[in-house]
Parts: sequence; structure tokens; C-alpha cells
Amino acid sequence: MKTAVEVDIAGKSLRLTNLEKVFYAQTGFTKGQMIQYYTDIAPAILPHLKSRMVTLKRYPDGSGGMFFYEKNCSANRPDWIRTAPMWSEGNQRDVNYCVIDSLPALVWAANLAAIELHTSLAKAPRNERPTAIAFDLDPGPPATILKCARVGLWLREKFEAMKLKSFPKTSGSKGLQIYVPLNTAATYDGTKEFAHALAQELEREHPEDVVSNMKKALRTNKVFIDWSQNDMHKTTVNVYSMRAREHPTVSTPVTWKEVEAALKADKPELLSFEAPAVVARVKKFGDLFEPVLSLKQKIPKVLA
Repeated sequence: MKTAVEVDIAGKSLRLTNLEKVFYAQTGFTKGQMIQYYTDIAPAILPHLKSRMVTLKRYPDGSGGMFFYEKNCSANRPDWIRTAPMWSEGNQRDVNYCVIDSLPALVWAANLAAIELHTSLAKAPRNERPTAIAFDLDPGPPATILKCARVGLWLREKFEAMKLKSFPKTSGSKGLQIYVPLNTAATYDGTKEFAHALAQELEREHPEDVVSNMKKALRTNKVFIDWSQNDMHKTTVNVYSMRAREHPTVSTPVTWKEVEAALKADKPELLSFEAPAVVARVKKFGDLFEPVLSLKQKIPKVLA
């Protein structure tokens, strides 16, 4: 494979470099294969990236190397890469985020070694209006994703009692993430309050398994329900994003039946998916996360 190749993607010219470079040492998965994954998954991931401000998590030497977060979209970007501004209190200026809204833009980001794509819960320019509520379930060792599955099912029961539909996805790392689509007028104050109250309620009901406090010392063998992700200045790993782990895993939508089956079988591996398997899943099942884009729901005012 050549060190650099010039390609034309949907009429945009791109120079792709270091395609043969191994990005996942344990498996031999290369940068070229990562770019191919993002090309193959584009029909599923692009609708979830549309109009979202993206923070690129870049790994120039692959998943085991140093990394950095890039919020300000590179000044060297092609002129066809769109940006969206968000005011930064800390910097007292606008940060201009990349908006990855096309296949050429997605391949451009992948070529920058942006293994991970982290997005806001709102769409530009309505930065203050989240379109969903996110519950990030993070297991404290020795707990695994299976304990996250149990907590996720408890959350689903709460949602069902409120007549809300929810959709799980793996984080692609250690945990599970549950999204409640809104797509109606909402504020971060409202979504964060709702998520925090629900996390505290589950902690009261299951104190041996659930924690809502951010202190890491409290998380041993418990699942931290990270409600704080519901904030205008926070991002969460985007669905279908690859993760920089030992293997080329992906943040993958799953069904509640799959969550139940993994818990029943006591097999955490049933909730871990690598890039080729995710492409095959989308071909077989379509985008399991599509309702998060379109389903309209409102936050019920039932929590104290």
C-alpha cells in the first residue's frame, strides 16, 4: 500500500497518508482499515453527525499512542469543511467546531487520525437545545458492562413507567449508554435535572450497585450513572464512532433484547463489537439508533 494516495470522493480531492500504519497493535488493524470502516459506515453515522459540533480525538500514532482533543477545527482544513461556533467562557471567544456532514468530511477527519468522534447533544446553531437525554453508565472495577446492562434495564423500567422510549448503545469502551430522544423544545437545565434526579433515585433503590456521585473512590464495583453529560459544553462519543482500545471496537447500537441476553448468559463479550461486525450489523438490521433522530418525546414532570 502506498504511503500517500490522492483520491476523489464525491467530487472532493483528498490526500490520504500512512494508510499502512498499524493503529491497533494487538490486531494489526491499520489506519487504512479505519478509513475504510468510516467510509462503509457513512450512511449510518452521517445522519447522527449532521449539524452536530464535533470534537476530534486524534491519535497520530494509533490507539496505543498519545492523543489530543481538537475542538477548534483546523485552520488547514479544506474550505468545504463547515464549522459551527460556540462561545467559550474560559477562552472568552467562540470555538469553531468542525461539522462532519458528508462522506468527504468524514474521510478527511479519519485521515487526521481522529479515531474517535465526540459530539454535542444539540444541533448547531441551536446550541442550547438538546435533542436527547444521555445516561452514560460507567462501571467501576471489578464491575463490567454486565452490571451496566442490569442498571440500564432498571432505567428502562423507569422510562416505560413514564411512557418514554429509550435506546441503548455500547460505549465501545467499558460501559453502556442510554439515550432518550426528545426532538422537542428542551433545555439543558431541564435534561440535566431530570437525569440527575433519576440517577439519585436509582442510587437510593440500589445502593450496592449504583452511584450518582462523581467521586471515583465511590465507584468500586458500582455503576456510575453520569448525568452530567447533559450539558451544552460536554460531548459524548458519537454512535458508530470507533474507540481507541486494544481492539478496534465501536460505539454500537444494540437492542434491549441483546442487553437482556448478555446479562442472562453472563457474557460481556456479547456487548462488544469491532468495526467489521458493526458494518455487517447495519447491513442486516439497519440503523438501530435511527429513532433517536426522529422520535418526539417530552420530559415528564414527575420527579421530585
